[in-house]
Amino acid sequence: MEGKLENGFVRVGIRPAPAPEPRRAKWWRGKPLFSMALLALIALGCLCCELFMPKDPAYMDLFHYSVAPCREFLFGTDTMGRDIFSMIWYGGRVSLCIGFLATLISTFIAISFGALSGLAPKWLDGLLMRAAEIWLSIPNLLLVVLIQAILGKANVLSISVVIGVTGWASVAKVVRTEVRQMRGSEYIVAARCMGAGFWRILWRHLTPNFLSSIMFMVVMNVRSAIVAESTLSFMGIGLPLEIISWGSMLSLSEKALTSGAWWIILIPGAFLLATLMCVTSIGNYLRKSSNREESKL
Repeated sequence: MEGKLENGFVRVGIRPAPAPEPRRAKWWRGKPLFSMALLALIALGCLCCELFMPKDPAYMDLFHYSVAPCREFLFGTDTMGRDIFSMIWYGGRVSLCIGFLATLISTFIAISFGALSGLAPKWLDGLLMRAAEIWLSIPNLLLVVLIQAILGKANVLSISVVIGVTGWASVAKVVRTEVRQMRGSEYIVAARCMGAGFWRILWRHLTPNFLSSIMFMVVMNVRSAIVAESTLSFMGIGLPLEIISWGSMLSLSEKALTSGAWWIILIPGAFLLATLMCVTSIGNYLRKSSNREESKL
């Protein structure tokens, strides 16, 4: 009980209990921690594989071909006697390199093309968007196969460039929409009045503001690039067998199935599937985070 003099009256009552403080959400709640940890573990293993590889991944031990997983060969050997455990980590480096390099190329093209369309006059904007829609109407894998067939024998750089130059159109349309919403902002007008060129405005003022909107698509492009490389190698027009990657390892699946050597296709496929699922989970989290931020605005 307490009393307080107020306007000549004494107010008597029970002191109200303080309002409980809102609970702070745990920092890890909702985050794909398992996917991030697993992807980081796979990437770290691929980058540092020389420290723990038991055998040379390119060495063909013809006395031990198609050996099932055992103590000496943890994941078995393929039809040419190569140690699959060493090939997994060494080949993962090539697959991840292609995924990230192709995504870097496609993202640069998408941001440049989308910003140019967003800042262009109406007639040029319409022309550029029609070209992007025509590009999107062609199946992406068909374009990759066609361009790679024209270039000839594949290597890591050519595969990355081919996948990169065919996967930019969908991101470019999102960039164009974001740029058209921002091009009338005061800071853009001020930058133009101060003589800033197209590239300075793009990278200093526009890109930091729409990067979160396309981050989900950029992450998913990494997955698409890895899948495209694996598909090309599986079809026999990707990386040659002497360049070890998860895709080139899966290209031996026909011989593996006919000989009953299930480990030749199952183990590389499991690593590829785990990586793709981790990237997909992280991409979905980025998409939901971006949607929550947009709903608050």
